[in-house]
Amino acid sequence: MSALPHFATSMVGSWPRPSRLIDAARRKVPDLRAIEDECVLAALAAQESAGLDVVTDGEQRRDNFYSFLCGRVDGLKLMTLAELLDYVEDKAAFETLLAALDVPAFAIKVAVAGGRLRARTSLVLDDFRFLRRHTTRPIKVTLPGPYLVTRSAWVKGITDKAFATREALADDVVALLRTEILALAAAGADVIQIDEPVLTELVFAGKSATRTFMCAALAAAAAPEEELAFAVGLINRVFEGVSGPLTAMHVCRGNWSRDESVLLGGSYDALVPHFARMNVRQFVLEYATPRAGTAAALADLPADRMLGLGAVNPRTEEIEDVDSVVRRAREFAAVLGPDRIHLNPDCGFATFADRPMASDVVARGKLGVLVEAAKRLRG
Repeated sequence: MSALPHFATSMVGSWPRPSRLIDAARRKVPDLRAIEDECVLAALAAQESAGLDVVTDGEQRRDNFYSFLCGRVDGLKLMTLAELLDYVEDKAAFETLLAALDVPAFAIKVAVAGGRLRARTSLVLDDFRFLRRHTTRPIKVTLPGPYLVTRSAWVKGITDKAFATREALADDVVALLRTEILALAAAGADVIQIDEPVLTELVFAGKSATRTFMCAALAAAAAPEEELAFAVGLINRVFEGVSGPLTAMHVCRGNWSRDESVLLGGSYDALVPHFARMNVRQFVLEYATPRAGTAAALADLPADRMLGLGAVNPRTEEIEDVDSVVRRAREFAAVLGPDRIHLNPDCGFATFADRPMASDVVARGKLGVLVEAAKRLRG
């Protein structure tokens, strides 16, 4: 990978999907692939027009950031949270959780493991190759992380019929993701990012500890430290020996609602010691809201690790002020150094295909702010 500039700009991953794409995917029209191609190119054009240093495909071919695997992997099936209610022991608590999350149970679908996992096509390699043919800019490819997939895919009463333990399922998940990551590295991907949003939930105490990200938590029975050790091990296994691309991990606090009060809050302090043990070079973190804490929390990151600084909020209509983003970035540069910081939104602009956090107009405005801020910071 060619060197990226200080304060390199990128998206976290997703771009708002046009209504015609959502409708075509729902109806499974014969020319869906062509429509997806057009929408990927439109998302690319928006990023290039804004001036981003690193581009993605906008995750236009996905229904959400991780359940899309069901269409590409044998052994996984798509289930709504309403369907999962039949397998939850404490149904009342689960329904209370859904109310707190401000999400209808039928609106979210998750990938549940019902058999051994085998890829029947590439997970994202073909998507990367398509984008590579249409841009000369560095490309970021995003994948759901191994802890997220293992945790969300394990449902007692379904998954335990195919796997004796959650660790056995994790072995399949690691093999699946590692094969794809090695192929992406060989194909020339510039940045490979895994998404592990559930890590923040593990370290927050009190009421928020029950607010699991998209309810990907039916399998988490161990103590937080045990779960974090499990997650670190899985992440290190999928990235072991990967060279060439910038390896990255995105950790947020939820991106399913514009109501900040229902999203997870707390500093990254408690996660930094675990980050330090991960074979990941960049941590893409959420810092555009007061919920995230201060730059001081990252002072103990190893010197060879980088920060993808969440500097604009994808869940608000307001376009941030360039000066405020510059000031925020300088706070982190004072702690980490300017050569260790990239700029990005807090999270994706469209976690769910049919539930975007922002319109494309707002998303363009926010990307423009990031690019202008980067120019000033480099100057």
